[in-house]
Order: sequence, then structure tokens, then C-alpha cells
Amino acid sequence: MVLSDPKVVILDEATSALDAATEFNLHQALARFLCSRTTLIIAHRLSAVKQADRVLVFDGG
Repeated sequence: MVLSDPKVVILDEATSALDAATEFNLHQALARFLCSRTTLIIAHRLSAVKQADRVLVFDGG
């Protein structure tokens, strides 16, 4: 449940503890909510950012 209408959403390792199927279902559920917002996704898994328009990789720190 989202209680506000933010312009920017930050997801910091939001799916790191989920199995692949649950992660997929969560991304499906969030897709409509996130489509009109700037979203910053911090993740180690490539699957968590596959829908991104731009990906930045920080290597070694």
C-alpha cells in the first residue's frame, strides 16, 4: 500500500531477500505505479533492474 503520490521512488535492495518468482510478481505489481515516476533502484541482481531505461554500474566501491 502506498500512502502518497511521490514523483521519485527509491528502492534500495527491495527484492534482495525474495526468490525469483516472488521478485517477478512484485515487479509486475509495481510496474503501473512506477511507470510515471523517476525510480532509483539499488540492486545487486541484474533481474531487479532489467526494466530500467538507464543502468549505472559501480565496480570496486
